[in-house]
Amino acid sequence: MALALAATAARTAAQAPAPATAERDVWLRDFRFASGERLDSLRMHVTTLGQPRRDAGGVVRNAVLVLHGTTGTGRAFLSPAFAGVLFGPGQPLDTARHFVILPDGIGHGKSSKPSDGLKGRFPRYDYADMVRAEQRLLAEAFGVTHVRLVVGTSMGCMHAWIIATNTPGYADGIVPLACVPTAIAGRNRMWRTLAMDAVRSDPAWNNGDYTAQPPGLMQAMRVFVLVLGSPRSIQAAAPTRELADRYASDQVRARYASMDANDFIWALEASRSYDPSADLGRVRTKVLAINFADDLVNPPELGLMEALMPRVAGARFVLWPITEQTRGHGTHSLPAVWKDELVKFLSTLPALP
Repeated sequence: MALALAATAARTAAQAPAPATAERDVWLRDFRFASGERLDSLRMHVTTLGQPRRDAGGVVRNAVLVLHGTTGTGRAFLSPAFAGVLFGPGQPLDTARHFVILPDGIGHGKSSKPSDGLKGRFPRYDYADMVRAEQRLLAEAFGVTHVRLVVGTSMGCMHAWIIATNTPGYADGIVPLACVPTAIAGRNRMWRTLAMDAVRSDPAWNNGDYTAQPPGLMQAMRVFVLVLGSPRSIQAAAPTRELADRYASDQVRARYASMDANDFIWALEASRSYDPSADLGRVRTKVLAINFADDLVNPPELGLMEALMPRVAGARFVLWPITEQTRGHGTHSLPAVWKDELVKFLSTLPALP
């Protein structure tokens, strides 16, 4: 999920100013969704850093695809706590050597989404649709048909697993951060359903044809905030009754102010068909999967990763312990925590041209 990055981690991380970026809109013509719906043109917004490098055969070999979480955007990765740790000179994904691609997924950021005008008539996209759009974007805008690395956070983590199972040779390596490669069920599905129901049960929702944000969206934001973060970090931020009340209120108001009800529901419901578990044996890319022990969205006590990872040949799974630096689910966007594992993983991938 898109979480506010912890200020303490940002201060202690070895950071550098983010490199120069380029932004553009790319229009994908005649985009057909798994639901049978279609759009004549689907807008995909993308931010890039660095330049593509091709091998002797003309194939781009230095592309790095970084995928955001639910309600996030590609530009969120330009924060000092992310870009300042990974993209600068001498850093693991130094953009003098890597071509870093940060798309806004369907329904997010500046890409096509319900709030652009279609509202409740916007196609019911799912994660497979989002991945196809991301891969078409890379091919049609940049001629990239192969990537060196996919780094995915939360929803983007799940997209990384879809890429690895649906197009096994597409990436040299994937780093899925904070997700599980199986269907979303149990508590993870329940909180999503409760949040969506809070909006859809509000009369002001009007089947998505509202003129002002329905009050039920505020209730949905309360559910959203409650499952994010970690007990330890929130306790540190709000150690008294008064601070806890203020923290909750501030978080909910901030999210409500920047959220659209249709966009929110479509983004949550997009996970409905996600389940790459049956195809994990098809994965041929190298895998470094990292989850976090204080992640309430993907609680480690379920043992799902331990059961699933043996199906993925050669995959490395790291369950990061709770520390002063971890922030629950949002640790996926704090590479100061897990950068050393990424550096070791990059050394196992083919050399850059």
